Amino acid sequence: MATSSIFAKVRIDDPKKAEAFIDALEASENKPRRKSSIPVKPPVTDIDEIKKFMTKRFPG
Repeated sequence: MATSSIFAKVRIDDPKKAEAFIDALEASENKPRRKSSIPVKPPVTDIDEIKKFMTKRFPG
């Protein structure tokens, strides 16, 4: 989706539709953030660990 679509002008003339739009914005604001299904491992920064990994031989 193009990022320019978030800058589109919205014109709502019907008060009921305006209320529904506001309700939808409020509902999305209260929605909990998505949680990862697997834990995220931090990057390896230890030099010795990196060397050990890089020297490991893989079959193939």
